[in-house]
Amino acid sequence: MQGKVAVVTGAGRGIGLAVARLLAARDATVVRTGLGQEDGDDYFQADMGKSDQVAALYRHVHKRFGRLDILVNNAGMLGDARLGMIADEMMGRVIDVNLKGVIVNIQAASKLMRRSGGGAIVSVSSIIGLRGNEGQVVYAATKAGIVGVTLSAAKELAADHIRVNAVAPGFIATDMIAHLDAETTAQRLAAIPLGRAGTADDVAEVIVFLCSDAARYVTGQVIGVDGGMVL
Repeated sequence: MQGKVAVVTGAGRGIGLAVARLLAARDATVVRTGLGQEDGDDYFQADMGKSDQVAALYRHVHKRFGRLDILVNNAGMLGDARLGMIADEMMGRVIDVNLKGVIVNIQAASKLMRRSGGGAIVSVSSIIGLRGNEGQVVYAATKAGIVGVTLSAAKELAADHIRVNAVAPGFIATDMIAHLDAETTAQRLAAIPLGRAGTADDVAEVIVFLCSDAARYVTGQVIGVDGGMVL
């Protein structure tokens, strides 16, 4: 991946950080984004739920590198609530970050990729978007939406040599599951045939494969990274 420029959203921790580190280890130049403040030339503070900040990110990438080859749409949030208890403000925020943000990033990234002769886009969906889960109607809707975005964008951008894929992680040991109690965690683990929670690196390896030339004939796919988990 030497000479390739990548943007990884939500890369301050968890899966995003693991992806950024693995891409860098494969010699890509990586721009990480996140909500927090960090020092370093490889980090750009931006809220993926705000279109103006996404636009500023790609102006920065264009000005500094003049090209873009890889986008990993990882930024996301939960916002769990049962039906009848879903607040409009929470619903709007989750949709803005998880779904609208993905679309806005793909629009901006694909413009730069066309100038570079092509590229690879990978978005992070979820097993919840494929199977659903109680108390997560809004989250599931956004992650299912990413599947639709991926399939449509893959068809639309193929002529520009831009591949578009998604991964659907299952029960992954990151901060997003830290709030679960011991009983719920045990139930989730019991539903995984491989017998363990996944790691951020497990997901990152699949994402980086999809970003690489090894996956040059793979587009419009949603790859489960879930240990065979059944919800």
